[in-house]
Amino acid sequence: MRLNSLAFRLFATAAVWSLLVLPVTAIILTSVYRGGVERGFDARLNLYLTSLVTQSLTNNTGSITTAPSLGEPLFDLPLSSWYWQITPLTVKTDPRLHSESLIDASFPLPSEQGAEVDANQLRMGYVDGPEGQELRVVEREITIGDGANARNYSYAVAGDAFEIEGEISSFRWMLSIALTMLGVGLVVATFFQVKFGLRPLRAIERGLTSIRSGKAENLQGEFPVEIEPLQKELNALIRSNQNIVERARTHVGNLAHALKTPLSVISNEARDLESEFSSKVLEQAETMRDQISHHLDRARMVARVGVISSVTEVDPVVRSLSRALRRIYEEKGIEIEIQCSENVKFQGEKHDLEEMLGNLLDNACKWAKSKVRLNVLVNSRTASADDNLLSITVEDDGPGLDAKERELAVKRGRRLDETKPGSGLGLSIVADLSHLYNGRFQLNKSSMGGLRAELLLPAT
Repeated sequence: MRLNSLAFRLFATAAVWSLLVLPVTAIILTSVYRGGVERGFDARLNLYLTSLVTQSLTNNTGSITTAPSLGEPLFDLPLSSWYWQITPLTVKTDPRLHSESLIDASFPLPSEQGAEVDANQLRMGYVDGPEGQELRVVEREITIGDGANARNYSYAVAGDAFEIEGEISSFRWMLSIALTMLGVGLVVATFFQVKFGLRPLRAIERGLTSIRSGKAENLQGEFPVEIEPLQKELNALIRSNQNIVERARTHVGNLAHALKTPLSVISNEARDLESEFSSKVLEQAETMRDQISHHLDRARMVARVGVISSVTEVDPVVRSLSRALRRIYEEKGIEIEIQCSENVKFQGEKHDLEEMLGNLLDNACKWAKSKVRLNVLVNSRTASADDNLLSITVEDDGPGLDAKERELAVKRGRRLDETKPGSGLGLSIVADLSHLYNGRFQLNKSSMGGLRAELLLPAT
């Protein structure tokens, strides 16, 4: 996935969301579980507390003189972290009773730490035990006796808080494993979901590539419901482009016939009249004919360049032109050397490629002494396979041109040597066509001594 791709955005969003949600979920679940464990532990302590209160109320004298026994061995083991104690609140001189496990020590009460009384008249909290261990304590105030004999006592039962932390730690560990597996599973599932969900876009990309390469005329295939409108609109756009091109070709042809016929009549009439005026009319008519031909040629070029999916095999065109030119210049004995890479394709109309190559080869053969070299290859302009350039070079061993002459040679109608046949339009046509295809055409000095024509065109 590239950083600026749609797939990466979807995948990264889902992954970041999972990384944010899962830890928050772990914190919430751990907090809820802690509350449940504490409530269960408090219920156990409250059960001991109730038993302690019940056993201590053996008389109604308002005092307690006998330490109760809860029947739990943990309260008899010294410093076992399980304790109970009964503290007098009314008469401080009354004895404080405690479990055997406390020995002579004591533990702080929740009431001394400011704990509030709940709906069950209990105070609960965490305190430090005799040896610094953390204890969970449940405390309740009880009044024993009536009237003047009534006395208040604080009953408290403490248990080892390590049991709570142990259960929570175990739960946290299992929860971490479960959520980690869930997170990894979500990330993997998101990856495949994005890949599967965006697969139709790959199909569209391949379809458009086929259209550009000339293998298909429209976007074909079964697409999801959400993408079907895009498929229909693209196919409609392609058909519209083809219709526009066909109409442009028709209009160009009609205009050519509509203008050339009257001009032919004017020229014929002017030739019959031998006068200065008729000569001027004939001259201007020929100028108009050249201008019309020039602009109609450009219109035809633009129409052909605008056609989608036009692709031409280069090698057959090169071989056909070379055979024709060898026959034409057979008397000069011109050798045409061809180097053309296999499976090279031009992104454009066959007629345009024939016109450009034909003009370059004909010009080279016309001026060459004995040899013309044609080299065709594909250069990658960027890392993308859809952005290649077709490089065509035509060289000859003729007299060549200097820098100023090379600049004039590509201008329409400029002939540098009137002794050679031609109209002077060949190289300018090549320049116009290459410009319409967003290519490049230039003339340089050849290592063979003559002219080197370099042409860059789009390739597939």
